[in-house]
Amino acid sequence: MTDPWPWLTLAGLGAFHGLNPAMGWLFAVALGLHRQDRRLVWLSLLPIALGHALSVAAMAMVFVSAGVMVPPRAVRIAAGLALISWAFYHWRYGARHRVRVGMRTGMAGLVLWSFLMATGHGAGLMLWPVLMPLCFPDGAPAPGAAGPIVTALIGVGVHTLSMLVVTGLIAVTVYAWLGLSILRSAWINLDLMWTVALAAAGGWLLLAG
Repeated sequence: MTDPWPWLTLAGLGAFHGLNPAMGWLFAVALGLHRQDRRLVWLSLLPIALGHALSVAAMAMVFVSAGVMVPPRAVRIAAGLALISWAFYHWRYGARHRVRVGMRTGMAGLVLWSFLMATGHGAGLMLWPVLMPLCFPDGAPAPGAAGPIVTALIGVGVHTLSMLVVTGLIAVTVYAWLGLSILRSAWINLDLMWTVALAAAGGWLLLAG
């Protein structure tokens, strides 16, 4: 718990998710522009962050539960294989299975959209290589679930807060000054970077296991 690097990594992953237009800020900007209301840009941020947090928390709880019942080494190998498989799926089919939500959606619909987007990108899977040494520092099943669950939820909170801050900064900046034309002239392929990161994290888990 005292080592700052896992927490900084969780925050960095949150910042990366916040930077990716597919994870939220593009929808917030588009909704604000569609309804000509700056307040909607701000209001959209909370359901976007909530949906993202629910997705990564659900996946974290699955792995924490598994780590309590079976040796964490087995969970590490399973998570590594899952990350590599998800990277292949994301590379091969991700663009075909985008979640579509109209501009008339409400806040509840935005939570669902964000949840599905985070799940589809494997955001929760990617947190596990960082959460595992925090939740199971001794590399053995914990005697109870309370400690690992609390640690995982704190990690999800750090990750989501970082994602929310970056999403908000970019959404407001694009809405107020830059405009969506920046996506045509100055944006990079974050989906490709994410696919490579998923595969690399999976490979690291397998080699470390």
